[in-house]
Amino acid sequence: MELRHLRYFLALAAELHFGRAARRLSISQPPLTVAIQQLEAHVGAPLFLRNSRGVQLTAAGQALVPAAQAALDQAEQALHAARDAASGQAGRLSVGFAGTMLYRGLPQMLRRFQAQYPRLQFSLSELSSSAQVVELQHARLDAGFAHVSHAPAGLAQLLVSSQPFVACAPASHRLARRRALPLAALAGEPLALVSRTVSPDYHARIVGACQAAGFNPQPLHELQHWLSVVSLVAQGLAVALVPAALQQAGLSGAAFVPVQDPHGALPRYETRCLWNPARDQPALGLFLDQVRQVAEAG
Repeated sequence: MELRHLRYFLALAAELHFGRAARRLSISQPPLTVAIQQLEAHVGAPLFLRNSRGVQLTAAGQALVPAAQAALDQAEQALHAARDAASGQAGRLSVGFAGTMLYRGLPQMLRRFQAQYPRLQFSLSELSSSAQVVELQHARLDAGFAHVSHAPAGLAQLLVSSQPFVACAPASHRLARRRALPLAALAGEPLALVSRTVSPDYHARIVGACQAAGFNPQPLHELQHWLSVVSLVAQGLAVALVPAALQQAGLSGAAFVPVQDPHGALPRYETRCLWNPARDQPALGLFLDQVRQVAEAG
């Protein structure tokens, strides 16, 4: 059975006249007659009574009318959904992000994009940068916002933001009253930092910057999230070097102080949008356009 059989059937059910139904369908009468016969053979029962008084629906025909209309409507909806997905207007995007993106414009970006494309659905996953790379490489994410210095092999990249590191100290700490401080001022203080397993690049570069300033940070507390780092500092248990965006987290008990870094020992904290260019995901192109606008706006 084909969809045209159902269209022919509904036209005849509406007209109850082969000639008028054929004109309505813009076909000749013989193909209509053949199609109805084929449909009746498929159903296994007559759908119309044909006699001298005209054409009438049988009980089977009456039962088929709403079902046939529903099937055609569903088929039409499926076609629209396929066209929308092909143009990127509908579908689902899975997006990964590191936690600091919550303070670097990700919520606002998603709200604007969803207002523009309301039939697109987002699935968000908070993941470490290294975990996002793995998920992207295995096609389990469409895009990710990761803190990496370059795109791993096979992935495309777009630099979204670059921010400095600042010192974070308990609000009651002597360093919290400084307007700015050299990196060496943290010597002798317990240092909190995101774990090397979560962000090996930044972990190594920050420890290296401390060593270049003349001290080896000890003890070193390693945590899973930057927000956890700030929380530990707020409890008076450590000082830290954190991305400047975390000043927006609003955690009481923590103070943020710019770091004097004339020789550029500290790295910039860079956020890159990563994606797999080999994936056939039209909606991703629309999303990347939005990301580019945000990146260009600075």
